[in-house]
Amino acid sequence: MSALEPRDGGTGTETGTAVDAAAIPAPPTAPEGVLGRTYRALSVGIVSVVFLIAFEATAVGTAMPVAARELHGIAHYAFAFSAYFTTSLFAMVLSGQWADRRGPLGPLATGISAFAAGLLLSGTAGNMWTFIAGRAVQGLGGGLVIVALYVVISRAYPERLRPSIMAAFAASWVIPSVVGPLASGSVTEHLGWRWVFVGIPVLVVFPLALALPTIRRRASGPADPAAPVEPYDRRRILLALGMSLGAGLLQYAGQERNWFALLPAVAGVALLVPAVRGLLPPGTGRAARGLPSVVLLRGVAAGSFIAAESFVPLMLVTERGLSPTLAGLSLAAGGGTWALGSYVQSRPRLEAYRERLMVGGMVLVAAAIAAAPSVLIDAVPVWTVAVAWAFGCFGMGMVIASTSVLLLKLSAPQEAGANSAALQISDGLSNVLLLAAGGAAFAALGGGAAGAVHEAAQAGSAGSHPGAFAVVFLPMAGVALVGAWVAGRVRVRP
Repeated sequence: MSALEPRDGGTGTETGTAVDAAAIPAPPTAPEGVLGRTYRALSVGIVSVVFLIAFEATAVGTAMPVAARELHGIAHYAFAFSAYFTTSLFAMVLSGQWADRRGPLGPLATGISAFAAGLLLSGTAGNMWTFIAGRAVQGLGGGLVIVALYVVISRAYPERLRPSIMAAFAASWVIPSVVGPLASGSVTEHLGWRWVFVGIPVLVVFPLALALPTIRRRASGPADPAAPVEPYDRRRILLALGMSLGAGLLQYAGQERNWFALLPAVAGVALLVPAVRGLLPPGTGRAARGLPSVVLLRGVAAGSFIAAESFVPLMLVTERGLSPTLAGLSLAAGGGTWALGSYVQSRPRLEAYRERLMVGGMVLVAAAIAAAPSVLIDAVPVWTVAVAWAFGCFGMGMVIASTSVLLLKLSAPQEAGANSAALQISDGLSNVLLLAAGGAAFAALGGGAAGAVHEAAQAGSAGSHPGAFAVVFLPMAGVALVGAWVAGRVRVRP
């Protein structure tokens, strides 16, 4: 072909120096972000789901001390939190298998519905155990939702965008962490704590309407539609059920504090040990490098932090006389710093330093937990908790988002559900066990009388149980320091 002959249908009538416009390469386009045209609707939808969960967590946490006191259940205060995580353990395994085989749409829709139903049950409870049952139903929904969201991210987003969507998840906690305690505290003080629980389900409508249609288009069905659908692994489901039952028995034994409690304690351990060995990656217990350490770190970080944070509002209300609104707002700054920490880990130039960021994050978490009970000393201003928790949340933002990013990086697409379930199991199980341990120690040192102490203080009588709170916070700070060591083992050495 000569230079004068036509190309791609051109006439070729010009001279040989003519340049065909079709042959000119198009200028390179910048890669899309999570809010680009391709991902915008999906990103807004799933972040809205996380926003709902965040608003519930901050609002309910603020109302919880008043609810427990009015239901005469402060001695079982830790159960109100740990019941959520206990049932979520089973739901996480079920959600992982469901999402891997049928896609994440089913577990996500079912989970959001169960989440709302649990809130309604707690909000209409006439006693503490019915209230705790509602929290357990919430846990079923929450466990289904969180694993399904990870599968959505694994399927719908390329690896380069996953740190950014994880950072967006963290950012979605900022507004709820400020508005949630203020709104919940005001509603609790003027209308009653029940309205906090029965009002939140209204927020379910928006995430369902926005997220589910987009997920149906982009991430529904099995990962490989051409491959035969594998049957559910009944062994794993039974192990998950045994793990939830075992964790519940251990919690019950910790609250009873008598010799007969040894029976449920032994039964709980007998159910829990084989379940954990079968559901978590081999080597998790000994912090083997790579995926096992990522999964273990998630549990250590989340468990120590949540177990401590659950008692902060109760400590400020009963020991320092703060209103529920002010007690909840003491944690409000943490939403912003958590999002900032998650943003920091998402920067591409810091990828090489991810391990160091995680180690530093766990040190900040340990320092924040250790500093919180200093407000049990009257001379220490109550805003000390707010400052300490802001730093701790910054560390958590780096650690939690990084464990999620590393888990998806180390998982094949068809394993994303199972491995995400393992990550969330580590998170939830650690929450349950550490809350149970902290709750048992709290009750043993007179924490169950904290509500009566608060009422007596308002009446002018003296009395305090600071040791009951200190025995929760200080051991959790030690657990967080162990997490700093585990964070140094998340990468496989060449």
